Amino acid sequence: MANKRFKWSTVYLVLVFVLLYAPIIYLIFYSFNAEGTMNRFTGFTWEHYRAVFEDMRLWGIVLDTFVLAFSSAFLATVIGTFGAMGIYYTKKRSSRNALLSLNNILIVSPDVIIGASFLILFTFLGASLSFYSVLISHVAFSIPIVVLMVLPKLREMNDSMIDAARDLGANTWQVIYKILLPFMTPGIIAGYFMAFTYSLDDFAVTFFVTGNGFSTLAVEIYSRARQGISLEINALSALLFLFSIVLVLGYYFISQENTGKKSKRHVRRGAKLG
Repeated sequence: MANKRFKWSTVYLVLVFVLLYAPIIYLIFYSFNAEGTMNRFTGFTWEHYRAVFEDMRLWGIVLDTFVLAFSSAFLATVIGTFGAMGIYYTKKRSSRNALLSLNNILIVSPDVIIGASFLILFTFLGASLSFYSVLISHVAFSIPIVVLMVLPKLREMNDSMIDAARDLGANTWQVIYKILLPFMTPGIIAGYFMAFTYSLDDFAVTFFVTGNGFSTLAVEIYSRARQGISLEINALSALLFLFSIVLVLGYYFISQENTGKKSKRHVRRGAKLG
């Protein structure tokens, strides 16, 4: 019975991964099609990738998109980290649960609602739609993600470490810098990467709040796709997928390095106690 369950679970996982990756592989495969359509494959070519690299306007949008993603992820990580600390150290349990619920509502809210809300807000304030309107919107919907990444690390921490530091004369900033931040680092890194990827591929919110000639890759790909099938979009999507793989591998190695450092610290403490 155990073998049968294992086989069925394996089949299920294979089907899930096939459904997830088959469309991506199909898209990448036709990015090398010489015919220029996705009807039939006639021959191998690098022409569509060459067209992507020669499109200076597209590379300007790529640069804007990454500047936006890096900036919004950094700001959201800073605000979200201190927000998680604020929620965790709220004394009243009812207030803490209320704050956490308000945070979670933003995560489950549809992107269309968030985008339309920001559009109404900027219109009401008379603010122009530009890079900064998109940046503010991306920071806002990324903060709850960072909070959820950092909170579990705070819950894993032994609060007696903070009490001991205060008994030794440490002030608030020393406690944050010397104890809290090192302990929360894995959650902060995870939150940054999550905020970065959310900002990088967001379409719905960006579509509402972009303007004045500013555009992101998601909006640009949508605009080009509406004009008809172009394998330049396939090539661009393939490059983005490759970048996503590099990003995941980078996060994996950073996480492994942090895990290795933690294990070494535990070994040293055990040796000292021994």
